[in-house]
Amino acid sequence: MTALLAAFANPRIFWVLLLGFSSGLPLALTGSTLQAWMSTEKVDLALIGVFSLVGLPYTLKFLWSPIMDRYVPPFLGRRRGWMIVTQGALAAVLAAMAFSDPKADTGFVALLALLVAFFSASQDIVVDAWRTELLEPDEIGPGVGVHILGYRVAMIVSGGAALILADRIPWKAVYLLMAGGMGFGVVASLFAPEPRLAVKPPVNLKEAVIDPFVEFLTRPGAAWILLFIIFYKLDVVMANALVTPFLMETGFTKTDIGSVYKLFGMVATIAGTLLGGAAVTRFGLKTCLWLFGVLQSVSTLSFLALARFGKHYPMMVFAIGSENLCSGMGNAAYTAFLMGLCNRRFTATQYALLTSLMAVTRVVVGAPTGWLAKSAGWETYFVISALAAIPGLLLLVGYDRWTPPGKP
Repeated sequence: MTALLAAFANPRIFWVLLLGFSSGLPLALTGSTLQAWMSTEKVDLALIGVFSLVGLPYTLKFLWSPIMDRYVPPFLGRRRGWMIVTQGALAAVLAAMAFSDPKADTGFVALLALLVAFFSASQDIVVDAWRTELLEPDEIGPGVGVHILGYRVAMIVSGGAALILADRIPWKAVYLLMAGGMGFGVVASLFAPEPRLAVKPPVNLKEAVIDPFVEFLTRPGAAWILLFIIFYKLDVVMANALVTPFLMETGFTKTDIGSVYKLFGMVATIAGTLLGGAAVTRFGLKTCLWLFGVLQSVSTLSFLALARFGKHYPMMVFAIGSENLCSGMGNAAYTAFLMGLCNRRFTATQYALLTSLMAVTRVVVGAPTGWLAKSAGWETYFVISALAAIPGLLLLVGYDRWTPPGKP
């Protein structure tokens, strides 16, 4: 915990925080907040579930990440220049979404949401690379906690605060406000330091496109690492895919969801993230991945209890608090694991590959969740979600075989 607190005194950590906020702002606006808007407009639940496919760019971003490793914009540098480009595009497309109608123009809304996901994924590529290159090895645990803190605060804004505002002002105004929120990322991009690398970056497309994949895929245990990345948080993804429609169907208002699920839940996630970052520094990565993986699965069952209780506020608070606290701890260990895997010569491409695989779980698994919940019922759905943790934990048994000596 001392290392984590000391990290806040580092001026670089402030920019990590702001860029974490910028990365986190768009996600809910094509996810749970858009789900709430569509639910308000009486869009069919099964269609809402299929809308998770607009997140496909998060799974495919490794395809264009080499461009961000190879080419340098003519302003601000290799990392900050791309930040400005993606942040400006996000602000423009979010503003366009504000003038759309999810019920009457569902296809157009899907296209805009897809563009938001594309530019958001592109921003993630460069912000993740910037953070990985900037932080020293002993700063990774605390830095991850601070980054996710900013990310989760942004999700409070674009998730919880947006829902509360939607009970009081039109959705158009809500999305315009969110578009303006990208200004925090622009400020950070203008004033944050540009990382200085001791290794030579790619000098041609062959080095940028081919070498990062060859270097990673020829490591011992590479296939097991990739499978672990896909499955480790499968239970969390399933449990959270339809929480907003679940809570609305149970009888909670948008204000209830905004204040408890989005605001209180995000505070619990932030607390879990900071605790997780401190735990990684103190107890090591392997121990934390095991502990937090089990806790994530067990906490998912709290939604099963809520499904049985019905509209019960204390149970809602407990379910959301426990699940988000455990998920936050898991996120800290998981992100530290991903950062430790990257060769700094190919940071953008390799980190994009790893997080693309992570997003496969959220996007592909999320697509049939509406159908599954509708067919099996909420109680069975959350039992299946909890059991989905088993593949990731089984893969973790082989951690020592596919982790190089010297890694935490």
